[in-house]
Amino acid sequence: VQLVASGGGLVQPGGSLRLSCAASGFSISTYRMSWYRQATGKEREFVAAVRNGGGSTNYADSVKGRFIISRDNAKNTVYLQMNNLKPEDTAVYFCYVSYFGRNYWGQGTQVTVSS
Repeated sequence: VQLVASGGGLVQPGGSLRLSCAASGFSISTYRMSWYRQATGKEREFVAAVRNGGGSTNYADSVKGRFIISRDNAKNTVYLQMNNLKPEDTAVYFCYVSYFGRNYWGQGTQVTVSS
């Protein structure tokens, strides 16, 4: 199982970024896929998740209405569209899956929101 995150960068407040998480070794269509983030000096926190099956989603209150998680089963990739970014969104973003009871994390991609 491997998760490779990409798409981070430096963006001004109010801007947008789209993160990607390319998975290999399993099919994302059958697992709940999530994004977490960790800011400097803070604990890692949940951001968003998309379930297998019907694909229902849920979000942290802090990003609700601004971020959208989605998946492309054909590409075995999960996305996080981040709009109206704020300085407090600055963090390293990780994709995550629990696969057969083991936790797998992507390597993280840095998102910096600053003017």
